[in-house]
Amino acid sequence: MKRERPPFLGGVRAANLRVAAQRFALAIGLGAAGGAVFHALALPLPWMLGAMTAATAAALGGAPLQVPPAVRNAMIAILGVLLGSQFTLDLFARIADWYVGLSGVVLSTVATAAMAYAVFRRIGGYDRATAYFASMPGGLSEMMVLGESMGGDGRKISLTHGTRILVAVFLIAFYYRLVEGYEPVGLPLPAGGGASWVDLVALVACAFVGYPAAKALRVPAAQLVGPLVLSAALHLSGLVSAQPPGELVAAAQVILGGAIGARFVGMAPRELWRVMLLAALVAVLMVLIAAGAAHGLGAATDLAGSALFLALAPGGLAEMSLIALSFGSAAAFVSTHHVARIILIVIAAPLIFRLAEARRRSLS
Repeated sequence: MKRERPPFLGGVRAANLRVAAQRFALAIGLGAAGGAVFHALALPLPWMLGAMTAATAAALGGAPLQVPPAVRNAMIAILGVLLGSQFTLDLFARIADWYVGLSGVVLSTVATAAMAYAVFRRIGGYDRATAYFASMPGGLSEMMVLGESMGGDGRKISLTHGTRILVAVFLIAFYYRLVEGYEPVGLPLPAGGGASWVDLVALVACAFVGYPAAKALRVPAAQLVGPLVLSAALHLSGLVSAQPPGELVAAAQVILGGAIGARFVGMAPRELWRVMLLAALVAVLMVLIAAGAAHGLGAATDLAGSALFLALAPGGLAEMSLIALSFGSAAAFVSTHHVARIILIVIAAPLIFRLAEARRRSLS
């Protein structure tokens, strides 16, 4: 006899989907409005920073925002395709010089992580696992998952990294605009009308093949790295020269900014502000350490200090690469260094933590 499903389950599921859709629409609507305001004011990286500002303010005010992870990952994949299109054969003419920047990635990562851990432990009173994984300037999702698996507070780790990215993106984007006097050159975003249908199909394939393939291989930041690698390979080979349509990339920035803001929904006000203020302090110190390292390496070599700063900055991979594109810096150089940093942290961080915990237990 066939077992019938209770009739209310379908209604509950439909109601949940409707609520999720409404929260997503609110996040995107606020993000688009914020982006339009920033664009009208000619502020740097307007569609992402404007969306981030509006969504964060609304989330802190209690607005029920939500951006499904699948949508966010799809938009990041589009940005990965865009970043991959910046790789050219000319870029690799001086690839031997990149060891300077990559050594700077290692040194600055160790310095910023050590500083952040001390702040979170001594001032914040975090437990060891939470302080350790909150201090690592790696991918937000990766650090949250690793931290929870090691006994840390996943929500506090997630909020800390979300605040770090928020503060770093604002500080760096406005620093370039107001202090260095860089004029945003605009992202190289053609409308896509000049691209052939073959190019467009290839770009779509980069996103929808690169992401699942990288995820299956357990590549860190798979949603961005997979499409980036495929897009770079096609552009370096000369098979494709087109870029994603500008309207699509702008929409991706709005959704990414809305997703960052939506992370702040649901936190208790007292805990939220305490964690955010501590994370903001750490983010500022991280930016200063990265700036000092970039200045030192730039003075010792002939590498551009502006590109080095973005390559070492403690922001997100997608966000720092977009700032590099916006201000005309070497986006491929910047994104490659951030990929190296994330891979280094994801591989080394849990191993070092396990060894440190084992040594602590043996001494106790």
